Amino acid sequence: MTNLDANPNVVVIGGGPAGSAAATMLARQGWQVTLLERHRFPREHVGESLLPASMPILEELGVMPAVQEAGFLPKWGATMVWGRDPEPWNWYFKETSPQYPHSYQVWRPQFDHLLLENARVHGATVKEGHQVGEVIFENGRASGVRFVADDNRRGEIAARFVVDATGQSALLARHTQVQRWDSFFQNLAIYAYFTGVTPLPSPDENNIFIESYRHGWFWSIPLHTGWTSVGAVVDNQTGQEGIRRLGARAFLAAQLAQTSQTRMRLKNAEWATGPTVVRDWSYAADQLVGPGYIIAGDAACFVDPLFSSGVHLALMSGVMAAAYTTTALKQEAGKQDAGTDGNMLKSAGQVYQELYYKEYRQFRELARLFYSSNLTAESYFWEARRITDPADLDEYSPRHSFIQAVAGQPPRGYERAVLDRGEAPSEFISNVRAVEADRAARGLRVEAFRSDTQRNQVLTVVPQLADGVMVARRPVLGEGEFIWGHALNSVSQPEGTPCSQLVASTVSLIDGQTPVSAIVERLAQGLDSQARGQLESAITRTIEILYIDGTIADLHSQ
Repeated sequence: MTNLDANPNVVVIGGGPAGSAAATMLARQGWQVTLLERHRFPREHVGESLLPASMPILEELGVMPAVQEAGFLPKWGATMVWGRDPEPWNWYFKETSPQYPHSYQVWRPQFDHLLLENARVHGATVKEGHQVGEVIFENGRASGVRFVADDNRRGEIAARFVVDATGQSALLARHTQVQRWDSFFQNLAIYAYFTGVTPLPSPDENNIFIESYRHGWFWSIPLHTGWTSVGAVVDNQTGQEGIRRLGARAFLAAQLAQTSQTRMRLKNAEWATGPTVVRDWSYAADQLVGPGYIIAGDAACFVDPLFSSGVHLALMSGVMAAAYTTTALKQEAGKQDAGTDGNMLKSAGQVYQELYYKEYRQFRELARLFYSSNLTAESYFWEARRITDPADLDEYSPRHSFIQAVAGQPPRGYERAVLDRGEAPSEFISNVRAVEADRAARGLRVEAFRSDTQRNQVLTVVPQLADGVMVARRPVLGEGEFIWGHALNSVSQPEGTPCSQLVASTVSLIDGQTPVSAIVERLAQGLDSQARGQLESAITRTIEILYIDGTIADLHSQ
């Protein structure tokens, strides 16, 4: 029995994006971290197309310079054959993400290796070729892991905390029996790499290309290596039967033959490697946090790859998992305020799970809407993925946070394409239009407040909160850990979103009777005239934003 690095603070299982991100952030906090990875990098992995939402996370991890120097192709958007129009159409990240107008098409063996080396650089002990087969529990708490090295050495390592980033192996979710499969998608992916693929016309040559066809949809992702990742997503049962009958390569070729655009782009291409089959990947774990452990990345959940969300969810959850782990270790050592009720760790775990599932659910609902909105083909595949159940449509009420994202500030750009290019459920569309019209009217009223004739009118009105709006004290992400803060439960964010002390104080004083001027006076006590003026501007702007959002239902006269 071999023992590695006796008693580190944290063991991270898995060196993919989630594990590398978690190890990097934990090492940066000064913890002794050992990361065990079953493969030796670089290793093959699919999922090459990144989202702009991942760019600030890569910056936070300190790995962005290496990513920029790697030569990966910049990805400015997507080109799709989807919805009502059989011809390709484009959307661009710059339309909704001016700060990060592009992401990258990455070669995952190289990209993941960069992330793993970044964890090493920041001080994590990385052991490749070490497969963890079991998490050790003592008195119901995770206390270490048992592993087998690729030279057949067996060993164990004790730790105060375990981060499960085992990807689709989902070690702890399977062990604790909390993993559930998604009944909506039930898909299978088969992919290969090609050379000599005809690129899209400039300036879209680096876009991901997605084409729906009779039996599912294809992706094509150009890479800086000269290869193109090409994969089909089909019905799981249909795919397995076809692969058994034809073999994987012949099945993928048969699917390619049924496409229009993808087939033409591969007319002069050659197979480089593959194909590889991935079955039954859409799932989620019901519990992500337990005594002495946390689950991150694909080990926690994975949704249909339509929107290239896997790496983003992994990176995001890795950073948050590190923050939760730091919180747990500090509280265990008595170095962090547990709160008046001693409930910091439990509350932080709930917040971690809520934040992760909020992102996961949004990608899931977007994918469901896109599947349901596609009318370019009639077949069993698409009919089985229509949203027709009234119970499903209930999720798209005007108060649903996804609807608010569509109507207000779409974070990724896919949402608008559902409406413009597809044929989403009529109830969904009518609700979106209603929210958009309401927001437009509210925006015009706010603009009137800013005119010369009504510049100070906002100070005289009495704000009234919408039903259910409240400010709660709860853990929020701080510098590498969870700290006590405030969250605003609102119309657009019913799960709660972190807010500043100013927003929390302002909302707490809105009672439907007090004018904005009185709220300013209350919060400006003891300030000089300059500071008071700045506070007044900040409060009136806060009131305007909350009114447009619908968090403030009405602004009425005294």
